Amino acid sequence: MDEETERVRGQWDQMSRRYDRGERVQRLLLGGTRARLCRQARGRVLEVAVGTGQDLPHYPEDVEVVGVDLSPGMLARARARAAGLGREVDLREGDAQDLPFGDGEFDTVLCALALCTIPDQYRALSEMHRVLRPGGLLLLVDHVEYTRWPLSRREARKERPRRLPRSVAVEAGFTIDHHDRTALGFLERVTAHRGA
Repeated sequence: MDEETERVRGQWDQMSRRYDRGERVQRLLLGGTRARLCRQARGRVLEVAVGTGQDLPHYPEDVEVVGVDLSPGMLARARARAAGLGREVDLREGDAQDLPFGDGEFDTVLCALALCTIPDQYRALSEMHRVLRPGGLLLLVDHVEYTRWPLSRREARKERPRRLPRSVAVEAGFTIDHHDRTALGFLERVTAHRGA
């Protein structure tokens, strides 16, 4: 694990204790986005950066969910949430930039509100592409660079400005099926697939 990834891991471990306190605010911003994305999941599902498991209640009953997260603290909360739901979920510690799975193991990959914190977004999306079977589905929602004044000036001055999730997904080999913005344009939702 490189130094930047280790730093991000430490931050998420610290935040894990209080992360769910913001769940109400997230629900207001996201509306039904979590449920909308999760409803599309099929087959064997990998949730990258599963966090505290806020998406777990929204998956269809007939899917097999595997979750991976960099932070042991976040995973502990996700395990507690899964137990409270009575749902069996395979939760593993791992890096989105180097997923601990074989090629083509999943039918669906979902990543919600985490891509923007992963040091190398392209590498993470390339890994998501690798672990999806041909024709497999990618479901994303993430923060994007804000293009309206006055926040656009602040984003332009950043050392590593946020990139549109769909742009990075295309670079990693995905075909975009649908994308839109929500939460006053701060979040982008993307549905894509891996080609044959």
